Amino acid sequence: MSPLPSSLPAMVRTRVRAAVLRPSRLTPEEAEARALLLRLCSLLLQYPDRELVAGRAELANAVAALPRSRAAGELAVFLAWFAGQEGEALERHYVEMFDLRRRSGLHLTYYLHGDTRRRGMALLTLSRRYRAAGWDVGGGELPDHLPVVLEFAALAGPGGGEAPLRQHRRGLELIRCALAEAGSPYRHVLAALCGLLPPPTRADLAAVARLAADGPPAEEVGLTPYGYGEFAPPPACQEDSR
Repeated sequence: MSPLPSSLPAMVRTRVRAAVLRPSRLTPEEAEARALLLRLCSLLLQYPDRELVAGRAELANAVAALPRSRAAGELAVFLAWFAGQEGEALERHYVEMFDLRRRSGLHLTYYLHGDTRRRGMALLTLSRRYRAAGWDVGGGELPDHLPVVLEFAALAGPGGGEAPLRQHRRGLELIRCALAEAGSPYRHVLAALCGLLPPPTRADLAAVARLAADGPPAEEVGLTPYGYGEFAPPPACQEDSR
């Protein structure tokens, strides 16, 4: 696989650079490609600040250098849209999709636990998992923010590193469904990610529909909900639109 181009801004290049504990079931090339896919998903789900926007062409080149796969194709489709938008339009769309809508917020423990005491414990467990692996998240985001979880998965590998993604598979499916229903190009990033994980079972899909209809547990413990609006069953959840 071709290395990332040297012209990629330093911040972007650092975030994308593959550094992975390679599992025995994957060849080194496969492990590197998987880690890069996860890192690219992490990057593309971050707020589109000026530096990220400046790296769009290089990000597209990084995706083009990946081995052909459905996930790489989904990211290529997203980047074709991403490259053609003005920075302010990208910012507005990101805020609308991820900050103002509960069904497509990026804090994974919210879908499993809502604003309950169990969510606080889940956040603590994630933080401990990161520290045990020798990884310092920093103070910018909560440990369940999807780009953070993806970065850890890329660093620690498909076993323990991707365990939080598998644990929150239903939440990820709900986000994908909600983005598909809204017609957001970010649905392609979620489709790429979900395609790397075990497919949802019928029980998973039924649970996603219930979650979309009823929302997560509602015990209030002082955590601010991430986003506004109501939970309602998204039609996209009834049929896999990937």
